[in-house]
Amino acid sequence: MKDQPVFEFEELARGFYLEGLLVDDDDIWFTDVVTGGVRNLTTGQVVLPERTMIGGLLMNVDGSLLVAGEGGIEWVNPKTGAQGVLVSGIDGANEMRSDGEGGMVFGTIDLPGILKGRKPGPSSIFRLSVDGTMTVLKEGLAFANGLSLSPDGSELYFNESFAASRRFPVRPNFTLGEIATLRDMYDCDGMTLDAEGRVWICGFSSDHVLGIDPAGGETLRIDLPGPACTNLRFGGADMRDLFVTVVDPASAQKLAEGVPLTEMNSVLYRTRSPVIGAPIARTEFDLG
Repeated sequence: MKDQPVFEFEELARGFYLEGLLVDDDDIWFTDVVTGGVRNLTTGQVVLPERTMIGGLLMNVDGSLLVAGEGGIEWVNPKTGAQGVLVSGIDGANEMRSDGEGGMVFGTIDLPGILKGRKPGPSSIFRLSVDGTMTVLKEGLAFANGLSLSPDGSELYFNESFAASRRFPVRPNFTLGEIATLRDMYDCDGMTLDAEGRVWICGFSSDHVLGIDPAGGETLRIDLPGPACTNLRFGGADMRDLFVTVVDPASAQKLAEGVPLTEMNSVLYRTRSPVIGAPIARTEFDLG
């Protein structure tokens, strides 16, 4: 790997523990798992202010936000104020991605256990088809986190926190083939893709983000202005702005132990990427 460039970071916002990042055209949405709600960096608008522990955001074709968290996935239209529930009856939902056919793939987590300071139980990956059909794709995971679908739809990448970054071949009817390890990384957290199909990964105790090829080889490393990162997204007019939510691992430990956070040391930053990011497709649910 060649010498890595030095990156400059612009601070955009602060919070206690930032997560759930979404960049959609000019709108930059993010969450603080402590204070709750989903905030628009550009306009200052806050939606679902009472909803906390939000780990994932996704945009629907009608402009509604899909918001993961305790109990499932809620939706809210920032322009009209309309809101509702898309997925219910689960302990918690985390990261989400379009399945390329209008529906979505998402991971579940044991939020009740996390909120009580217990070791979380097993996670699963589900698919919610655009017609509302729910399918279990994989069970028994340590902790389902970042998700991405390859540009051609043939591979589902995901971060299994406390284990490794993984991948599945996607077969007809969106069934998954045999799981494979993309890269060993105990603290793997958020994930996104660039336009050339590389997978970008950050870690909840790593002070850098990695760009890796589909075989798991490291092609780029960006040192962060902080000790760890929960999420990363590309955006901007040329898709070369890279947004990252930097956190302190000590804050995560306090959250796990039920200790209140008092220091706003989590920061949303923007830097410029040497490569073009891939846009994240919208879902096409009828939320009327």
